Amino acid sequence: MFSERKIQEIRNQFPILKEKIYSNPLVYIDNAATTQNPLKVIKAYKYYYTKINSNVHRGSHFLSIKATTKMENVRKKIRNFINAKYTSEILFTKGTTESINLVASSISFMIKKGDEIIISCAEHHSNIVPWQVLCNKKEAILKIIPINENGKLKIEDFELLISYKTKIVSISHVSNILGIINPIKYIIDKSHEYGSYVLIDGAQAISNIDLDMQYLDVDFYVFSAHKMYGPTGIGVLYGKKSILNKINPYQFGGEMIKNVSLKKTTYSEIPFKFEAGTPNIVGIIVWGKAIEFVEDIGISNIKSYKEKLSKYFIKRLNSINENEIELYGKTKNLSKKLSIFSFNLKKFHCFDVGSILDRLGIAVRTGHLCAQPLMKFFNVSGMIRASFSIYNTIKEIDYLFDSLLKVKKILKN
Repeated sequence: MFSERKIQEIRNQFPILKEKIYSNPLVYIDNAATTQNPLKVIKAYKYYYTKINSNVHRGSHFLSIKATTKMENVRKKIRNFINAKYTSEILFTKGTTESINLVASSISFMIKKGDEIIISCAEHHSNIVPWQVLCNKKEAILKIIPINENGKLKIEDFELLISYKTKIVSISHVSNILGIINPIKYIIDKSHEYGSYVLIDGAQAISNIDLDMQYLDVDFYVFSAHKMYGPTGIGVLYGKKSILNKINPYQFGGEMIKNVSLKKTTYSEIPFKFEAGTPNIVGIIVWGKAIEFVEDIGISNIKSYKEKLSKYFIKRLNSINENEIELYGKTKNLSKKLSIFSFNLKKFHCFDVGSILDRLGIAVRTGHLCAQPLMKFFNVSGMIRASFSIYNTIKEIDYLFDSLLKVKKILKN
């Protein structure tokens, strides 16, 4: 377990944590939305634009070759990070959302009237809307895995929903609202028994869970850099080579072509077939530095430290009268949950609570959290979400709960 001194050394790598918010020290606990960037990532931006700024793949000059090499090295780094079999299975996208949309669009030719797609009611909007659109377009049927009162998937219902009509199952690895780790290996294996493809939304898992695509045997796995100490606007779609070779691109233009005439176009090999236009070159290159940051600390160390924060969060929560705070997604086994906690201060609107916390320097997420069906399930208009990272501390959790009590007094008056 990390010492306080070690955590402080990690915190010192994040300049933004020294910022003051309304004269209060910043307590940034909105990491499920976006993690902060360490110095090595920030410095990599400057290096790129002052030393190697150039387009990739298209030039024979020194800068283009250097930029191309560095970008493609990150593709290899990501392949190793998730243990993909081939580098060509790593496709760069704008992020998790675009990755899901790419799959939904590219497999549409496989979907016909009466086919079925399965998601859960606890998904982020980006893993709901693309499948609704596809089902409406193809007259397919969207089936929903329900959850229990604590937010866990009802696997027995999934077993009843899956059938030979199911073409794809798309599920989050970890709930962005509740932090619950879903049993994706079982879902993948069961889906494959029926010949279904499986897409896993790994946005919340990528920097918290040791991933192995060979073990999971998943067909598609999607994630974003900004959830793992990297930049926004860049993400990955991992797809099995055999499947990527079957499906069609959904964007067209430069880079993704092999030959173009005025009568006919042939596409490049994967991954370039799916990467039309100039990519987010600097985003990809600096993402490599974010991966190095995670690897230097170690996924297992990150997970164990965040479990410590989770245990302390629950300890502080339990010390407060249960009539004051409502926690959603309760579980006794914190090893099956990441350090993401959504709750409400009873009798008070989440926006009011979040606004006062902001004045006290605390950054949390409030609202429907891009999961309106889940809000409806819990019969609330919104929630307050606190999500922790490797640079958060026990003292910050204390400050959060002390501030919540202060907020209650303010709103009562």
